[in-house]
Amino acid sequence: MTTKAIQPQSTPGGNNDASAPYRCFPAAELHQNLAAHSEEQLKLFLESWEDLPVDSYMKDGADYRRRRYGSFRWAAGELVADPAGVFHQTQEVNSLHGGVDRAFPPLSESVRESAVLDTLIHFFMARLPGEFDPVTSGVGVHQIRITATHDADGLPAPEGVHEDGHHFVAQVLMRRTDVDGGESQIFDRNRRPIHRTTLLDTFESLVIDDRRVFHGVSAIRPVDGVRRGIRDMLLIDYFPIRSR
Repeated sequence: MTTKAIQPQSTPGGNNDASAPYRCFPAAELHQNLAAHSEEQLKLFLESWEDLPVDSYMKDGADYRRRRYGSFRWAAGELVADPAGVFHQTQEVNSLHGGVDRAFPPLSESVRESAVLDTLIHFFMARLPGEFDPVTSGVGVHQIRITATHDADGLPAPEGVHEDGHHFVAQVLMRRTDVDGGESQIFDRNRRPIHRTTLLDTFESLVIDDRRVFHGVSAIRPVDGVRRGIRDMLLIDYFPIRSR
């Protein structure tokens, strides 16, 4: 993979306007780009969401979110994992959980070294809604599971409409089981809605320019007749290292 600055491309699926602050990718396009990986590799990657610890930084002792985190950077054109560290957002960006260093459990070794993850990071890197320079940039990877029960909705974005404080964020659905809700919403910088969609299929994705939009996700709840539902997401942050 070249480390030259990457210009935004058009894409055959979703939003084709290269100047737009977001892009949509149907599951079929991701599956096509993951075709070199075996069914077993894909299965093991998806199953890694079964091993996420509870997010201990949630307010009021809430336990509906499970999470792991890791970061990477490019060295000599290769994607290299950083040592385990903390995830930090300013309180201005995240009024609910910002202002503190959050030492999330790290990605497992199998996920950190996964060829599937490497393909996904490079797939979105080549299709971001804006220019990106790998030489001066890093990548953050979040594995997140939100659980909903009849006693409590699951909140994919408990902070409401927000920004993440990065340059670009890819939001990739991994699994959605027995839930309603979870509508992804994008707003301009005046908080006017500009796009809404509900990710339904594994690897269906949305990528945003975090500097040009706000975003949010509605609550999830179990469908009728079941006690518990889940929504698994892979989030990939792209950010300049110098301003992380």
